[in-house]
Amino acid sequence: MSFQTGLSGLSAASRNLDVIGNNIANANTVGMKSSRAEFASIVASSIGAGGGNSNGIGVDIATVSQTFSQGNINITGNDLDVAINGSGFFQLKNPDGSAAYSRSGEFKLDQLGNIVTNGGANVLGYPTDTKGNPTSTTLQALKLPTTAPIGAQQTANMTAEFNLDARAPVWNAVTPNTPLTTYGTSLTTFDAQGVAIPTSIYMQKTAGDTWNLFTDPTSAATAASSSVGTLTFGTNGLLTSAGTATLNVTSPNAAIGAFPVSVDVSKVTQYGASFGVSNLTQDGYAPGELTGLKIGEDGVITARYSNGVTQATGQMALANFRNVQGLSPTGAGSWVETYASGQPVQGAPGQGKLGALRSGALEESNVDLTAELVNMMTAQRAYQANAQTIKTQDQVLSSLVNLR
Repeated sequence: MSFQTGLSGLSAASRNLDVIGNNIANANTVGMKSSRAEFASIVASSIGAGGGNSNGIGVDIATVSQTFSQGNINITGNDLDVAINGSGFFQLKNPDGSAAYSRSGEFKLDQLGNIVTNGGANVLGYPTDTKGNPTSTTLQALKLPTTAPIGAQQTANMTAEFNLDARAPVWNAVTPNTPLTTYGTSLTTFDAQGVAIPTSIYMQKTAGDTWNLFTDPTSAATAASSSVGTLTFGTNGLLTSAGTATLNVTSPNAAIGAFPVSVDVSKVTQYGASFGVSNLTQDGYAPGELTGLKIGEDGVITARYSNGVTQATGQMALANFRNVQGLSPTGAGSWVETYASGQPVQGAPGQGKLGALRSGALEESNVDLTAELVNMMTAQRAYQANAQTIKTQDQVLSSLVNLR
């Protein structure tokens, strides 16, 4: 009797309903990839025979495969929500030290500033310098400096871009004389402890197309003694003298004293237009607390601090596999490597076949609810049909038993 044939059909249909139910249950799970049950027939063959007289004796679930198609990108606005647009997986290190891979970018910060998943796994990436250039290809746990402020940086370089009025008279050649503070500008520099120091530079026209760059406008004598360079211009209004000058900034802390600051004046011009400063920057800053972050498409994490400084603190890394169907799901939206999947191919987002990242967004589940509901009805009918075969077989058996 073929009770076992119908029973195998019931078992397979029930397993199929389990898979469909799991898909429906995870329709709102971030990074979820839908699965499907794939069936295979069970065939009985005669012992020692290789002919075509084999009979089918049921069905079995050959495998439950996963569909790694792209899910929709949903904008959330949360800086630590990250979606992968394309292929690849986030690389994780579980609390037990094992490696895992995920498409779910619902990241958080723990008490130490580590970027972690909801399950506590560390997100891995590459270390970078403050400009975002990778300094190593060795993966490490990504961490933000949330436990302490970033240290201060002493000003070492300044850039000054301005135009000097070519129509200005030579100083001390007219009455009344041009005040020494007429052509000047200032900005804030910082010593090694991050103490702000107001710093000013002035320009004094000493001859045609020649200007004295100085720091103390008290008198003509102090202007000469505090000179830090000479600006000489050609007939085209562009600088012909050295494009750098060095001024000494004195810290209020006597232990620090005076320190040199290099000033880039290579883009200073002298045209027949009013004096105006177009750019004045310096590279020092006070200590600052973390106030926010941004993750670029290339995975570089840029941190923003209360002192106005932005610095790169690492780069997220992605991994891909030759056979993603070989990955084994472990729950919590992650997979682990198997022999069938092959070893991971690692790299930065956007490199090779790896997808780009989208910060402030999450990848939704790729489950198609409409299709799953239709599949559920089909699986239900298949279950009923297999139950009917068992019922019919029971009736046949009952007829045989009742023969007189």
